[in-house]
Amino acid sequence: MHVIATAGHVDHGKSTLVRALTGSDPDRLAEERRRGLTISLGYCWTELPDVGEVAFVDVPGHERFLATMLAGVGPVPAVLFVVAADDGWMPQAAEHLAALDAFGVRHGVVAVTRSDLADPEPIITRTRAELARTTLHEAPIVAVSGRTGQGLDVLREALTTLAAALPVPDPGADVRLWVDRSFTVHGAGTVVTGTLAAGTVARGDRLVLGNGEVRVRGIEALGRSRDQVSGVARVALNLGSKIPDALGRDSVLATPDAWHWTTSADVILAPHDAEPDSAPTVDVPGRADLVVHIGAVAEHVHFRALGARHARLLFRRPLPLRIGDRAILRDPGSRRLWGIVVADPIPPAINRRGAARRRASELATVDGRPATEVRRRSPVRASLLRRIGVDPDTADAVRVGDWLLAPDHATALRTELANLVATWSAEQPLDPGLPLTTAAQLLALPSVDLVTALVGPPLHVTGGRVLNGDAALPPQLLKAVAELTERIRRQPYRAPEAAELEAAGLDKRAIAAAGRAHLLLRLTDTVVLLPGADETAVRRLAELPQPFTTSAARRCLDSTRRVVVPLLEHLDRRGRTRRLPDDRRVTVPEPTVERQE
Repeated sequence: MHVIATAGHVDHGKSTLVRALTGSDPDRLAEERRRGLTISLGYCWTELPDVGEVAFVDVPGHERFLATMLAGVGPVPAVLFVVAADDGWMPQAAEHLAALDAFGVRHGVVAVTRSDLADPEPIITRTRAELARTTLHEAPIVAVSGRTGQGLDVLREALTTLAAALPVPDPGADVRLWVDRSFTVHGAGTVVTGTLAAGTVARGDRLVLGNGEVRVRGIEALGRSRDQVSGVARVALNLGSKIPDALGRDSVLATPDAWHWTTSADVILAPHDAEPDSAPTVDVPGRADLVVHIGAVAEHVHFRALGARHARLLFRRPLPLRIGDRAILRDPGSRRLWGIVVADPIPPAINRRGAARRRASELATVDGRPATEVRRRSPVRASLLRRIGVDPDTADAVRVGDWLLAPDHATALRTELANLVATWSAEQPLDPGLPLTTAAQLLALPSVDLVTALVGPPLHVTGGRVLNGDAALPPQLLKAVAELTERIRRQPYRAPEAAELEAAGLDKRAIAAAGRAHLLLRLTDTVVLLPGADETAVRRLAELPQPFTTSAARRCLDSTRRVVVPLLEHLDRRGRTRRLPDDRRVTVPEPTVERQE
């Protein structure tokens, strides 16, 4: 299906032309038919040779219904722009063209209506001059008459060419449906309509509305019930009777967990008649309450200028926005329009003097490319990049789980980590290993996994700490441990008393350092054995009648309760013994790994 919106001044024949093309009346309301004036959005459809189904969104042309017009045009990729030959170029034609230009609409056909009532050439010449300054400068112009049928075949050919040239959206894309109508059908529940720009909606799908959720009970497109519909398409979704209170016209329905819902965004802006790389020709207020039109939403926003080309918008409710989204910023008082492009839907806080100016400079380098987004946000989650419209799989980055680091950032962090480890070892000779959690804090990294990924020779990770491969314990500590080792070896489970350790110069920090270096088996701050003593103990305890008591273990190991109790607790934690409800224990065989032949 292809979707085309109408645009143009009030009473220039938009609805009449759509009626002539489709055979259906887009004015659905009795008030519209009585007044001969389109008030709400209308929908009709037809089939064109070689391109199939084409739906028309007929929008009102009266200035009082500009917001409704923008709701109809916003999600639609193409336009049928209508100008009357007998009425000339009118204010709403200019305003609609400005809006289309601001939205960045590049696909369109211009119909000069009522060509049977006046010579169309003057208005064709004027219209071509007006189009020349906009994104529709290549749009063909066709003289027609909806009343007599003059030029309709030529217009159909132009529309067929237009539809065939439209880009084909991805049916697997994330769904974002801007709701332009919401009403209740007796016996069915709430029905919403909108233009599905991309993706696929199927019966039974779940869609989110901010914090709420709905389920698609039924789908209709072009008057027919369907099991699923892919964009671009006009759709009506039956959502049943259990819906969030916030659901209504200008709501947004989206694929769950696929979008970042934001209440602020930094944008690039320019007036509709400005060149892409030029500064706005009219000053924008530093702070103002303006209206943003995006999709079918018309939302009052707080506007804060960040410079001549950039601004921050604060929304009154969360919206699912992505980098590159186009919208219109409108001043209801002056009727001035600016086209805006979302540059960052996750903007940082601006609190300090000069931060806005620095932010504008940063935004001037934004191009939306994955490598750029990773570099300026590093570290960043790949899942977050996807939600704001950036493909993380194509970015040159260091990936750690869901985290991405820019290569230059990773290189700088590796150098900083090596310096931190060296400083820590010099200041903590008995504790040369920098804890991973401390390293993450000092490097301002959100996960210790990122620190581990930065570790490379001569650095290594042992026991949750980053050590330098050349790092060594102080000689006096090594000597004390060696002497203690000889002492323990004679009676492996007769651990030295606290006073003996203190006399050897082994305080709590020294014992902890020796334990991390695997020179001692540290059971408590004052109970130490030789490395491997725990495994030897398990083998000896396994020879006892099972289950065994603490006293039996003490006798088996020729030890004392001061040593045996923490040793058994250590073995419990390692899963080599299991404590029973009656305080006895059994040994547990070490798991074996079967070899795969």
